[in-house]
Amino acid sequence: MTNLHTELVDMLGLRIVRGDYPPGTRIDVDSLEPEFGVSKTAMREALRVIREKGLIDSWPRRGTIVNDRKSWKLLDSDVIKWRRAARRDDDRLLAELSQLRDVIEPAAAKLAARFRKPEDLEALEKAFAEFEASGRDVERLAAADHDFHLSLLRATHNELMMRLDVVIVHALSARNRIQHHPGGHWLDPVPDHRSILDAIKKGDPEAAEAAMRYAIRESDVDLRSGEPEFESPLDFPGLDTDLHTR
Repeated sequence: MTNLHTELVDMLGLRIVRGDYPPGTRIDVDSLEPEFGVSKTAMREALRVIREKGLIDSWPRRGTIVNDRKSWKLLDSDVIKWRRAARRDDDRLLAELSQLRDVIEPAAAKLAARFRKPEDLEALEKAFAEFEASGRDVERLAAADHDFHLSLLRATHNELMMRLDVVIVHALSARNRIQHHPGGHWLDPVPDHRSILDAIKKGDPEAAEAAMRYAIRESDVDLRSGEPEFESPLDFPGLDTDLHTR
C-alpha cells in the first residue's frame, strides 16, 4: 500500500474506533473526498480495507454504515492500533492484552520446549544475546525482547499459535511505552529470559511454562495499571491528523 492509502485507512479507522461515527451512522463518503483531498478511487480502496476489518458495511441504497463493535475484527493489528491511539477504552484493552498474554505465552513456551528445532534455538539465542549486549539501551533492549518473544512463538511450530503474534506485539509495545515513559521502570530482563531459554534448550516443557509465567509478572502489573498520559493521542507511526499537506 502507498503511504497516502495507508494514512487514509488509518485516519478513517481511527475515526470509527474513536467514536466519531457511532455504530449505525451513515458515513457521507462524498464529503470525505474533498475533506481529505483524495480521489473517489482512493476513498473506495480505503473503505474496502476498513470493511474487511469489520468496521463498516456498504449497501447500494443505504450507503456506508458503521457496524456495531461485535462485528469488528478485534484481533486485527490495525484495529488494536486504532484502539490504543483512540485511548477511549485503555483499561479494557490493556487488561485484555495482559489476560491474553497470560494464556498464550506460557503455553507457547511449553510447546516450544517440546517442538523447537535447531534453527529455533539459534534465533532465540541470538535474541537473548542482544539482551546481554544492550545494557541500559532501552530501545535496543525492547527490540531484542520483541525478537525473543516472536521467535518463541515460531518455535512452537503451531500455525494458529503463531498467528497470535499480534497480541504479543501490541502487549509488548504497550508495556514498553509505560516503562520508557518518565517515571516508568524496567526490571533486568536477562535472568528471566535466560531461565526461559535454558528450559527450552533442555526440552523441559513444565520448566519453560513456569519460567514464562514468572517472566511476564511485571508486564501484567504495568499493563493492568494502564498506560501513562501522553501529549498526543496519535503518538503512533502512520496516524496523521491531516492529509491536506499530501
